[in-house]
Amino acid sequence: MEMHQVRYFLAVSETLNFTRAAEQCSVAQPSLTRAIMNLEQELGGKLFHRERNNTHLTELGRMMEPYLSEILVQSQAAKAQAQAAAELNNVTLTIGVMCSLAPQLFSGFLRAFHTRSPGIELNIVDEPVASLATMLTKGEIEVAIYGCPEGHDDTFHVLPLFEERFVIVVPGGHPFCDLETVKGRDLDGQSYVNRAHCEYNDHADNVLADLGISAKRVFRSERDGWVQGMIEAGLGYGFFPESSVTNPELTVRPLVEPTFVRTVDLVTARGRPHSAAVGAFVREASAHRWPR
Repeated sequence: MEMHQVRYFLAVSETLNFTRAAEQCSVAQPSLTRAIMNLEQELGGKLFHRERNNTHLTELGRMMEPYLSEILVQSQAAKAQAQAAAELNNVTLTIGVMCSLAPQLFSGFLRAFHTRSPGIELNIVDEPVASLATMLTKGEIEVAIYGCPEGHDDTFHVLPLFEERFVIVVPGGHPFCDLETVKGRDLDGQSYVNRAHCEYNDHADNVLADLGISAKRVFRSERDGWVQGMIEAGLGYGFFPESSVTNPELTVRPLVEPTFVRTVDLVTARGRPHSAAVGAFVREASAHRWPR
């Protein structure tokens, strides 16, 4: 069954006249008649009784009419949706973002993207790094924004966006407040409040352990609000990307010897065809002036 056969059948069922139906479909009447006959052969029976001045649907034709009408409606809806996607109108693009990224880093970029592509609705999925990589591999999302200290494997295409340093966060009155910078050795033996979802946890622990530095973890949570609240309460220090510190009661000090800096990347699956919306998003990200 082909779509032109469906259109011709519905035109005849509406007009009950093969000549007017052919005019309505902008096709020669013999071509329309032949298409109807082929459709009847495929469906196994006559769809119309053709009598002098009295063309009307057969019982089979009446049975088929609602089904073929629905086929045409769905076909037109699919074409309209495809056209809208090609023109970037009324399109939803789901972006995976690692949960440790601060929204303010992206507000200017997202505003610029919306200005240039107002027909694209962005849906942000907030997940840990490992989950984002899996979702990209499975095709559950087309694009993600994250970084990881060990880098990305060859199945991904990576566009670096910006770098961000990690800092030490303490409550007021903590001995670190009197320092301009906190050195790695200053952390040895100190009480530590842990951000459970931090993608740099294992990397930083290993680097510090190699230097003979070991802190005492006293609290752990996946929620930055809880972690910062416990730091403010005096449980210990925190290890944060600089932009993620949102509690104004906390004191922030640069960490040196060693320093930790993460690169935040825009990541897509290598070699996979992407939608026009992804292309627009990547182009905007490439052109944007990211914070340094």
